[in-house]
Amino acid sequence: MPKPLYEASSAKALNVNQALYQQLSASIQKQNPEIELIVPPRSGKSWRVKAGQLCRISTIDGPQVVDFNMWSGQNPRERFWASRTRQMHGAHMRVFDRFWSCLPYFRPMATVTADTVNYGIDAEGAGCHDLLGTRCDPYVHKILTGEDLDRCCHSNLVRAVAAERLTEMDIHDVLNIFQVTGLTADTHEYFVKPCPAKKGDYFEFFAEIDLLCALSTCPHGDMSKPIWGSDAITDPTSICRPIGIQVYSPDVEQLKNWQPPSPAEYRGLHGMSLTSENE
Repeated sequence: MPKPLYEASSAKALNVNQALYQQLSASIQKQNPEIELIVPPRSGKSWRVKAGQLCRISTIDGPQVVDFNMWSGQNPRERFWASRTRQMHGAHMRVFDRFWSCLPYFRPMATVTADTVNYGIDAEGAGCHDLLGTRCDPYVHKILTGEDLDRCCHSNLVRAVAAERLTEMDIHDVLNIFQVTGLTADTHEYFVKPCPAKKGDYFEFFAEIDLLCALSTCPHGDMSKPIWGSDAITDPTSICRPIGIQVYSPDVEQLKNWQPPSPAEYRGLHGMSLTSENE
């Protein structure tokens, strides 16, 4: 059996304090959220989470897939790096996995603290909270159907961050929360299964740094019907539902031994020298 490539010989950031995150998640169970939002079906919304807060994304009315983006709240050039997160942890995010940021920053942006779906890996090798795929977009929809469609997750995210002075170029590969995916055994092609989340399920994370977040309530809804192909559903609104967002602040005493992570310490200049050729 092959071993994972990204095995750490010395990496403090991979050895998370699980007890701390369990305590933080448990501490907010009886709290009222500081921020509470509802994202309507087939739309998008952005919001901010401060370092040290917890954010919960909830299926408030039944199964619904969510396409999620994350940026540093101080610097949108630092953003969630889905492919490296996949390599560091796995194809589907689990409790205590971390959202890693892009180069040259490369640090944990957030840590998963709770997941009530708890899907695991099924008999077909599929898992939940998908890092294999990415967002639906109007460009691939045009190629597959010949139609123009603005109700894609990419477009929803573009609209969601416009007020933050971000543009289409800032939208990046997503975490597909509540989405079950895998690769076929024979051809290794991407497949999707119906969303297993029930009303009241949630995916929760702790903000390691100040964050700007955005999500799209996917126009494909709960993925129970095909959107493309000969048997595509004609009216997907019947399988689309809203999503709830709650942001909580734990007691500051619980954070006394926690510190926000610094950007990566690499200072090698990629082999370049700052010394003048004349010196």
